[in-house]
Amino acid sequence: MDQNAIAPVGERQRIGEIDVLRGIALFGVLTMNFVYFAGEGQIATKDQLAALPTAGLDWWAYEFVRLFIGDKANTVFATLFGLGFYLQMQRGEGRPGFERRFARRLFWLLMFGIFNSLFLWFGDILNLYAVAGFGLLLMRKWRTRSLLLFGIIAALYSYNLQEWLLGRAGIHPVPDSLYGDPAVLHRQEVAVGNDYWSIVTLFAEWTWLEWLAGGMMAAWVVYALGRFALGAAIGRSGLFDDVPRFLPLLRRIAAIAIPLGIALGLAIRLVVNGDDDGARDIANILRSPVALVLAAGYCAGIVVALQRGWGRALFGPFAAVGRMALTNYLAQGFIYAFVLFGVGPGLGLAGRIGSFAVLLICVAFFAFQVVFSHWWLARFQFGPMEWLWRWLTYGERPPLRRASAVPQAA
Repeated sequence: MDQNAIAPVGERQRIGEIDVLRGIALFGVLTMNFVYFAGEGQIATKDQLAALPTAGLDWWAYEFVRLFIGDKANTVFATLFGLGFYLQMQRGEGRPGFERRFARRLFWLLMFGIFNSLFLWFGDILNLYAVAGFGLLLMRKWRTRSLLLFGIIAALYSYNLQEWLLGRAGIHPVPDSLYGDPAVLHRQEVAVGNDYWSIVTLFAEWTWLEWLAGGMMAAWVVYALGRFALGAAIGRSGLFDDVPRFLPLLRRIAAIAIPLGIALGLAIRLVVNGDDDGARDIANILRSPVALVLAAGYCAGIVVALQRGWGRALFGPFAAVGRMALTNYLAQGFIYAFVLFGVGPGLGLAGRIGSFAVLLICVAFFAFQVVFSHWWLARFQFGPMEWLWRWLTYGERPPLRRASAVPQAA
């Protein structure tokens, strides 16, 4: 390979704080997605969930996830993706083959996302991250102020806002029947059955009706691209080049954004659970910008904590998960499928498991991911999917096993 060509990020080039934040965000993504997918209107009806013996605990667990994790985890994950893409573009700018290799990297990310959405679960985000990545590639020479302004404006946009605007114009691209009990019960019947290809067909139809024809992907691409732009602006700021210099600012952000974000989020949850449809629409529209506030507070607080011994002890173990983000994200689809689907050894619990049990499963599975990530990285340089992604991107198979992990000949 040409020494001047863009190359994979080496271990010494990694930024520990980013890996920790990405790992923590992955726990949030796991929890948010699982609770949503197992919840009302997806593959379980309201009456089924209300009849569960854990219904009271389920309500509190669901509200906890919506208030503290929902929209915040994917905001952090998307912003860090944008930051990572920006750092890669910054290192590769002006080197031979940069744009071609970066486009190839995004293409394979798109392929991973399409595969995941068709064969594991329909709510994959890698495909929209790939599309948003091409947008960021075109925006890479924007000034920092322009990136920041675009990111803030895009944070105001969401699928809820898009749906409301289209509704005001009398346009309803996603049929209401998609969320009605008959459609939910049909999806549930397919999910708990032992016919995998019926599930794949269902996912394809669901993706078309909601994600593509329904316009949801378009809204989420704007959502992701705005957060990518904010991540690029953070990269431009030099924050992770000299964290100690920014500590006073980060402390102020954490002190203001965390309580403000929680207070605003609590107000939104109270309105969403109320009876005023108009107020509920406005509250749902405000979820995206409010999530940005609390996500900023979380990240600032964690980065500040990582500068202290107790913070490194508490949050440091998540770095290994963050270094294997692609592998761990894709692996999370398997736990959704195992618990909810009835294929093979699957438990087929769709409609028979509430948010509290799902939350406990998420904690247990993520603990496994933390342990596994540390075990794997002690022996190998990259996660398995990260290794494959590099191979496909750069056209050369990178060494996987650590030299120290190779058994010595007797």
